[in-house]
Amino acid sequence: MTQLNTQHLRSYPNKPAQVYLYGTCLVDSFFPDSGIDAIEFLEQQGVEVLYPQGQSCCGQPAYNSGYQDEAKAVAIEQIKQFPLDIPIVIISGSCGGMMRHHYKDLLADDVPEIEKFCDRIFEFTEFLVNVLRVKLNDKGDPQRVALHTSCAARREMGVHITGRQLLGQLDNVELITHDYESECCGFGGTFSVKHPDISGAMVKDKTKNLLDTDVVKYISADWGCMMNINGSLDYQKKGLRGEHIATYLLNRTTNNGEA
Repeated sequence: MTQLNTQHLRSYPNKPAQVYLYGTCLVDSFFPDSGIDAIEFLEQQGVEVLYPQGQSCCGQPAYNSGYQDEAKAVAIEQIKQFPLDIPIVIISGSCGGMMRHHYKDLLADDVPEIEKFCDRIFEFTEFLVNVLRVKLNDKGDPQRVALHTSCAARREMGVHITGRQLLGQLDNVELITHDYESECCGFGGTFSVKHPDISGAMVKDKTKNLLDTDVVKYISADWGCMMNINGSLDYQKKGLRGEHIATYLLNRTTNNGEA
């Protein structure tokens, strides 16, 4: 499948005073600490973070299942939550891809300035590297980790590039590349429900390749994938777990150095 390298397709603004955070429905419902950590990390970089309480799902599940009208209704409601002309930082590459790329086609006839809205969308690691141009000071102990990049986020948002750049700034972190890093974990949203046997085989392969690296944890920017991979690891009674990159960077660069 063709991989989109979105990094050269857009220009990046100067550091803004304010941003919106789009937390995603998974983070809001199941993993709120990741959203709180992302806010804290952005605020440490001198950026005020606004979190609209009316935000919910981006519409991707309906869109990927062919329910165009339902996806459109959800997307239009989400756009209303972000009226200020400031960046929208998303802590999920797959949701970011939906809102930056697929909203353009989905809403071309319904939202006159949809292109302008989509240009305000930034995936979290992309924003840190290309807009804030962060310089990280690692305060944690030496550690071996792996990086999992969801296949959608990799193709549409280039998170494998920006994620590696951020982890590469951490002096005490050794980043280990696992076999078949670019392959899907088998989650794919509704794919895992429609094709459970195939999904289960895919995540079993993914967990094996992660376990073979002998790392203490794996890092990802997508909770959908981590929910799937962590669930499989738990079922296998393995101790390895994933951590969202927002949490990992915050812990590695604060005084407690816990990560």
